[in-house]
Amino acid sequence: MQVELYTRNGCHLCDDALDILRSYGLDPEITDIDTKPELLASYNKCVPVVVIDGKVRFRGRIEPALLERLLANRD
Repeated sequence: MQVELYTRNGCHLCDDALDILRSYGLDPEITDIDTKPELLASYNKCVPVVVIDGKVRFRGRIEPALLERLLANRD
């Protein structure tokens, strides 16, 4: 399972999202959207964004129940 976390400096929700992902044993690739113009244009007002296997799964906050379902359904 490939997990990416789109974030930015000073974002407390991003810090919370990282903590949640790590609490489930995930080690996401972290990308600061302010360094990528294409991500900044798409996600400026909705970080954190969690992308799992190339699909955006969460914006703003992680829903633990949905994350648990996604993890249970992985091969």
